[in-house]
Amino acid sequence: MNVHRTGRTTVAVAAAVVLSFTSAGLASGASADVSRDHGEDEITVGIKYDQPGIGLKTPDGTYTGFDVDVATYIAKELGHEPGDIVWKEAKSADRETLLQRGDVDFIAASYSINDKRAEKVDFAGPYLLAHQDVLIRADDDSIKQPSDLNNKKLCSVTGSTSAQNVKDKIAPDAQLQEYGGYSECLTGLENGVIDAVTTDDSILAGYASQAEFKDKFKLGGFKMSNENYGIGVQKGSDLKAKINTALEKMVADGSWDAAVKKNFGPAGYQNEPAPKIGVIVQ
Repeated sequence: MNVHRTGRTTVAVAAAVVLSFTSAGLASGASADVSRDHGEDEITVGIKYDQPGIGLKTPDGTYTGFDVDVATYIAKELGHEPGDIVWKEAKSADRETLLQRGDVDFIAASYSINDKRAEKVDFAGPYLLAHQDVLIRADDDSIKQPSDLNNKKLCSVTGSTSAQNVKDKIAPDAQLQEYGGYSECLTGLENGVIDAVTTDDSILAGYASQAEFKDKFKLGGFKMSNENYGIGVQKGSDLKAKINTALEKMVADGSWDAAVKKNFGPAGYQNEPAPKIGVIVQ
């Protein structure tokens, strides 16, 4: 602030700052945060930008996916129209930091609830129960159970633990293949270079539901782990209770089922029923 301004100007600026902070920072129910400059009706939501069917930023600048639909519904219940939402990319490694710094109001980004994360942030939900699974070619009848992955080329992304978990616990003779991204794994699967891709079934279904992959792949349905997706909020934020109420309403009015079918249906995804709020399946 310029110390040479008149007292009247200084008071006016201070009042404007207080008014802006009160209306924008507190209206959403989030913790007070001076680092984010909201418009009066804006709410900032973290999502994935690169997971088709989950959270995807398209070339024309729009956002699609199950998490986007869930987040849009929640924002509406919090008093924000779709045009009020400021979408922000929430990469897996950045999610806790984004919430702790107050860069976002909440995060919906295939965010599995676990004890380590819950030490740093709070979770509403869960709103989806996913499982580790495999995606295989639609005409492949050689992989009918997890142990059939022995001696098969199994792909996941570099740094992921999914494929290693299969090798360590289920199919020790699986041949691990690490690619830079799941889209590369799917290209390899399509071309016969690899035999299966593994990660959360919701993520696999999202990719397989894309038009270019129609009828080419199928999910194994193996349910090799439980992944309880939650909505991340700042520790101690009263948004947790409000979001839980919104999620319950989304299930009750049929919007949750509609979002699942729209985003995952083309892959034949056999989703679990909507989970109960606060119930974590181990």
